[in-house]
Amino acid sequence: MDRTKILLEERDMPQCWYNILADLPVPLPPPLHPGTKDPVGPQDLAPIFPMGLIEQEVSSERFIRIPDEIVDIYRLWRPTPLFRARRLEAAIDTPARIYYKYEGTSPVGSHKLNTSIAQAYYNKKEGVKRLTTETGAGQWGMALALACNFFGLGCTVYMVKVSFTQKPYRKSAMNLWGAKVIASPSNLTDAGRGVLKAHPDTPGSLGIAISEAIEEAVKSGGEAKYALGSVLNHVLLHQTVIGEEAKKQFALVGDYPDTVIGCVGGGSNFAGIAFPFIADKISGKKTKFIAVEPSACPTLTKGKYVYDFGDVARMTPLLKMYTLGHDFIPAGIHAGGLRYHGMSPIISLLFKERIIDAVSYNQIPVFDAALTFAKAEGIVPAPESAHAIKCVIDEAAKAKHAGEEKVILFNLSGHGYLDMAAYDNYLAGKLEDFEYSQKEVDTALKNLPG
Repeated sequence: MDRTKILLEERDMPQCWYNILADLPVPLPPPLHPGTKDPVGPQDLAPIFPMGLIEQEVSSERFIRIPDEIVDIYRLWRPTPLFRARRLEAAIDTPARIYYKYEGTSPVGSHKLNTSIAQAYYNKKEGVKRLTTETGAGQWGMALALACNFFGLGCTVYMVKVSFTQKPYRKSAMNLWGAKVIASPSNLTDAGRGVLKAHPDTPGSLGIAISEAIEEAVKSGGEAKYALGSVLNHVLLHQTVIGEEAKKQFALVGDYPDTVIGCVGGGSNFAGIAFPFIADKISGKKTKFIAVEPSACPTLTKGKYVYDFGDVARMTPLLKMYTLGHDFIPAGIHAGGLRYHGMSPIISLLFKERIIDAVSYNQIPVFDAALTFAKAEGIVPAPESAHAIKCVIDEAAKAKHAGEEKVILFNLSGHGYLDMAAYDNYLAGKLEDFEYSQKEVDTALKNLPG
């Protein structure tokens, strides 16, 4: 069957999330209490997460059923289309067959709604009144704002300051759906005030914004809980509907990917597309997986695999992950969703075990790739997703050089129509590349917990 747009019927939408913890080749190191260094238990996480999500965080059940209430909302945009990128293939003159799963069809224009709906549902079910969160480029903030709106919850979003300025329309969308949006670091929290005192001109970071959001939730007296857009197990779990759908769509056209590619910041969209296919690799299939990150925040490619905090104020449990150090503040690149110092513990373990690979790119060649894709396929990709596109073009060039008909799949995790200021700067030649040396990374790693 030769199709450019591969669609599923609504009845084919996944009814379960896939939990890769059931299939990991080695156990995932547990999160540790920052004070005692003992593994954390449900009671340690209860002040910030509802029990329904805590149970998913530690579950070893391979498939976890998606509640009907969540499925009903997923139907607003799922299943999402899988495209064969024929025009891109022609533009770069490659024998490779390139496919992309397009998550930009969701109401917020990105994959983030797959988990925000689930998190809002479980919090509402347990009587929570309000959610606090952080957001980098604003995709996650938009997703949680809409989810809270659907379930009648209040929503406070700490938006990294550089993105608060660069991406005003994402802030406008959050306000439209009823969320309160605060530039981070702010003077509203102890964590924010501490950072501003030490670094008054800081562009902010996800690590800082996380500290502020958690602090507000913990001090709310039980009224609010915290919601996270990436990194943790339950968040990545919710995203696996992407890959589960993609496997069904490949079956419809009788194809299967040799290479699966996704951008990574904390890891959620990469996990969403890759984990269901990694299950096949663990069972013996020979598929290559590539996580793509910015050179300005090279967590996998230059970071260290150790226990570290997920935030600047050291309020989170210690996670075994690749990290640049919780004090690391990346340069203000336009791919704000990838500016996080740590990586999902699951993805970190997969990289450590060499089940997946990782590469990093500067932002100017990434935008070059985005322009090539936009002209060929007609979709303006988010700067985050454009990192995956750059890698796809490189892998397709390798296939051409080797004379191989490789099948490449990537996750187009969101559109870039609210990132046009970044594209204006690119077209005007105003973008700069930022790349950290190993010496600079080593300096950032000096304050790791013992």
